[in-house]
Amino acid sequence: MSKYTGPTNKLFRNYGVKELSNRKLTSSMRQTASGQHGAVRKKLSEYAIHLNEKQKIRLTYLVSEKQFAKYYKEAARRKGVTGTILLQILESRLDNVLFKAGLGITRRQTRQIVNHGHVLVNGKKVDIPSYLVKAGDVITFKANSASFMKSVMEMIDMACAPAWMTIDKDALKITFDRVPEREELDLDIKEQLVIEYYSK
Repeated sequence: MSKYTGPTNKLFRNYGVKELSNRKLTSSMRQTASGQHGAVRKKLSEYAIHLNEKQKIRLTYLVSEKQFAKYYKEAARRKGVTGTILLQILESRLDNVLFKAGLGITRRQTRQIVNHGHVLVNGKKVDIPSYLVKAGDVITFKANSASFMKSVMEMIDMACAPAWMTIDKDALKITFDRVPEREELDLDIKEQLVIEYYSK
């Protein structure tokens, strides 16, 4: 994603990714692909179906092609269901953990929070959005960022907080209790298509 400088709204539309920071994408905007012939129904090849799902997942989590391939290799190396492990790795990214905790409307916003050095993991400053959070890790914020982060955390809807993390608004602390189970993640994602894409 770091090298792409074109219109992201069109890119997201092409692969069915919803960018919540742009209200047009969640209300009046057409959900078809961009361009003059975006609404034309075309029968996709098997390869195109696999590729589109891979791109959809990659763009949802805002990772580069190289990063995504690295995550897939790591998931394939571990014991268990490769597709589920791949999603669990993506969900464990620091920018995604903050996004799921409610600290931003989009992953781009939480990525910026990390990049600007506001975040501490187990008391140590982490400014890398791709940092993989482990079970039991505690996320806090720098002292000079406390007032800013307090105002952000006050807007968190605790009813929507994920079951795999504990959010303490008063202490400005997020505890990553465990990796989520597959049924707790987006059911619209078809990770098996990604496995088939890389296995060819």
